[in-house]
Amino acid sequence: MPKLRVLVVDDEEELVHALVERLQIRGMDAHGVTTGKEALERIRSEAFNVVLLDVKMPGLGGLKVIEEIKNQHPCMQVIMLTGHSSAQDAQRGKNLGAFEYLQKPVNIEDLCRILRAAGLREENCQE
Repeated sequence: MPKLRVLVVDDEEELVHALVERLQIRGMDAHGVTTGKEALERIRSEAFNVVLLDVKMPGLGGLKVIEEIKNQHPCMQVIMLTGHSSAQDAQRGKNLGAFEYLQKPVNIEDLCRILRAAGLREENCQE
């Protein structure tokens, strides 16, 4: 399997940098952006296997972003990440096609395991 390409999307810039660095150390081709709009722009111009997406962001929020991603790239896997868990948001994310819904802070080893599993699903997906 080629190197897993991950896009980290969160309005907390320090968190994005930390996650990208930790994922790169673990052999993933990770990139980060801090807005939903930037995420959609990057996804239009580059291929990613998995998107790690914050639910609550100013402007274009995570639930709208996942909807756009799944409309354009049904096989791209999205893992929702939130610091403000809500059963309603979790259910909506799952209904929109989220692979997983995680609560911050997330254990990096658990996250890597989930990202790899999502990458396998994306690899085996037929659009």
